[in-house]
Amino acid sequence: MSNVNKVTRRALFVPALLLLGACCASKPIARVSPQPARQSSQQATASSTSASSASAAVASASASAVSLGDIFFEFDRANITPESEAQLKKNAEWMAVNKTKSVTIEGHCDERGTAEYNMALGERRAESAKSGMKSLGVDPARMSAVSFGEEKPFDPGHNEDAWAKNRRDHFIAK
Repeated sequence: MSNVNKVTRRALFVPALLLLGACCASKPIARVSPQPARQSSQQATASSTSASSASAAVASASASAVSLGDIFFEFDRANITPESEAQLKKNAEWMAVNKTKSVTIEGHCDERGTAEYNMALGERRAESAKSGMKSLGVDPARMSAVSFGEEKPFDPGHNEDAWAKNRRDHFIAK
């Protein structure tokens, strides 16, 4: 196999793996078509340049496919869990790609506890996420934190499964 074919296959393999992760993206993903097997040296140079630009286009498409996601908390806690930290990193990536956007971080709680306590807990949760995003390099001026306490449940149920879904920070793009 010639070196050009190896380079072309490698240039297409990595973006293909990126596309696998973005298969459920709401935006269409750029498709890369393979280059012909036989090429002159002049075509090989152009092919390598076009493969590089195709790789950049796919990387850009997969970066824009990253979207904001919620983070979840343990009962009566406002600290960021390892799972939530992973989502915060994805949210920070989204902020890096979408430099003109800002976000509102909504702190939510389950129905247990008084309304006043849950408003304060929701505020601590939203501020905790804002602080985590700041530590990942996001400008704090692009973020605002608000608490809804138990007022806007995601799941109206009255069991642990519902409560776990309601203990969250929700990120809204502005």
